[in-house]
Amino acid sequence: MKLESDKCRVVSISKARRLISDIGRVSQNRNIIRGLLEIDVTQPQQLIREHQEKSGEKISFTSYLTACAGRAVDSNKYVHAYLNWRGQLVLYEKVDIATMIEIEKDGKKFPIGHIVRAANQKTVHQIHEEVREIQAKPLEEKETNHLYAISKLPGFLRRFLLRLLDRSPRLIKRYKGTVVLTSVGMFGKGGGWGISLPTHTLGITVGGITEKPGVIEGRIEPREYLSVTLDFDHDIVNGVPAARFAQTFKELVENGCGLREF
Repeated sequence: MKLESDKCRVVSISKARRLISDIGRVSQNRNIIRGLLEIDVTQPQQLIREHQEKSGEKISFTSYLTACAGRAVDSNKYVHAYLNWRGQLVLYEKVDIATMIEIEKDGKKFPIGHIVRAANQKTVHQIHEEVREIQAKPLEEKETNHLYAISKLPGFLRRFLLRLLDRSPRLIKRYKGTVVLTSVGMFGKGGGWGISLPTHTLGITVGGITEKPGVIEGRIEPREYLSVTLDFDHDIVNGVPAARFAQTFKELVENGCGLREF
């Protein structure tokens, strides 16, 4: 009996996907401590909706979280420190946050990487405008991927260079940013946490938003909660500064920090 072969098609793996795989292999030995947060985003969500009703413009939620993260890191700079060759900690004044921005091209939506430089010194509005500018005029992969040159090399050379990069705080800041914020919630609805690759001293993974009961001044009322995962490199960050950052970030997000400036 002759069996009919399954139909299939073969596609090439993008350079960006190969590079992500390499980064995962290089970063797998990091000692990570992880925290799961539920953040009440009812107030910021309401402020965003009110602004959209008045102006017709929807504020990028990723921009808002990036601004909050920049300010939270600014008051807890050890959470974006890196070790140099001498085993010393390097603490940068400017917080460079690597994030993903969803763009649309040829009728299809997909994310591209972007580093928001000096996020701790920018307002929500400034970061929002930066994101919208990229979405309006999306660049080519080689322009958005700061490690594009490395991605064209053979695998063993890519991983060797990535290991060298991870030993240089200056190169990390230039090509990877000092913090990474990944929003997996942009691709679906409902709550849930995400776990990302441990590529930085501080990684923030934004999950989904879900509505459920909350207690406000003794009353039970519907609230919107955002799921956030925080990853810290335990070789650099201890529990106390990690907890302080988590609390600061949570308070900034819940209080609608910077949204009233629009």
